This record gives sequence, C-alpha cells and structure tokens, in this order.
Amino acid sequence: MTQHSQTEIELQAAAFRRLQKHLMEDRVDVQNIDMMNLAGFCRNCLSRWYQEAANARGIDMDKTQARELYYGMTMEEWKRNHQTGATPEKQKAFEKAFAENVKPND
Repeated sequence: MTQHSQTEIELQAAAFRRLQKHLMEDRVDVQNIDMMNLAGFCRNCLSRWYQEAANARGIDMDKTQARELYYGMTMEEWKRNHQTGATPEKQKAFEKAFAENVKPND
C-alpha cells in the first residue's frame, strides 16, 4: 500500500469537498439517475463510500447518517427540493447501471 504524504491527503480531501459542493450546490439540477446511467456512480455512491471509509476506521455510521452528512440534509428534503421524475427508459438504464457498478456488499 502506498504511503500518502499529509499534503497529498489534504489535496485529495479538498478535491472531494469541491466535488461535493459542485454536486450539492452548483449542479443540483443533475439527477442521481442520470449520473448513475452515464458514469456508474451518483451522490448516493459518494455517501456510501464515505460511510465505508468511516466504518473501516472503526466509526459507526449507517447509510442514513452518511447520506445526511454528504447531502447536508435528509434524503426526504433532497428529494422534495431537487429530485424530478424518471422515465421508464431511465429507470431501466438505471437498473443495468446499478447492477454493473454496485456490488452486493456495497
């Protein structure tokens, strides 16, 4: 395993925070389903990866807590304020993208 310098860790964290700001403030119009269908990940994946990192370090965090930390609000608030409906075609593409990108233990 490669040892990262403190500066590299700080730069990676800064890039993550900027990505989070971009998705949570600058581009709330971009839907999770579209991200998953195009890129194979979405905001929920990022919050899950955050949770997995916390759990790996012995921090007890569940999916709901991780999403609230990542989103800065509850999922219900996010959906109410930003989520739009998805066409049947998008939903079918999502099922395929989810199966290809989210492993059973994810």
